[in-house]
Amino acid sequence: MKITQIYKLMTDCYERIDLFLTRWMARYGLFVLRLGMGVVFFWFGALKLVPNLSPAETLVRNTIFFFDPDLFLPVLAIWEMLIGVGLLIGRYMRLTLLLLFAQMVGTTLPLALLPQAVWTAFPFGLTLEGQYIIKNLVIIGSALVLGGTVRGGRLVADPQPG
Repeated sequence: MKITQIYKLMTDCYERIDLFLTRWMARYGLFVLRLGMGVVFFWFGALKLVPNLSPAETLVRNTIFFFDPDLFLPVLAIWEMLIGVGLLIGRYMRLTLLLLFAQMVGTTLPLALLPQAVWTAFPFGLTLEGQYIIKNLVIIGSALVLGGTVRGGRLVADPQPG
């Protein structure tokens, strides 16, 4: 077998595998993304219902000083669990994403209100809490992707030229 034949065989094999994987990801990616986000929101919300179980509890208590934290934490917990349920069942996505984006605004408050809890050296050095907050950029991006599907949008593995 010539080297050109081997090369052709390898590139054909690569193309078949790549097409299979890309189609699989396009078919199931949004579903897995939605379920994963749903589990995270439900789980993190449920942790906030049990005193001293959520690693974010102290940060929330110190940030939301304008509300009674003993009242606010259960409300936040249920809010996050509702987001989780909405994502898990895949219904009422507009409302679910509205709740999510409103919650994301709240999660950024420590960046301004508690800089000592977020930064070790502004603007790049982050504490563990700061990393916890900054990773929400991924959640926001994921929510934008899911929001792009509420009117029937979907991922397409191999779009047709046109």
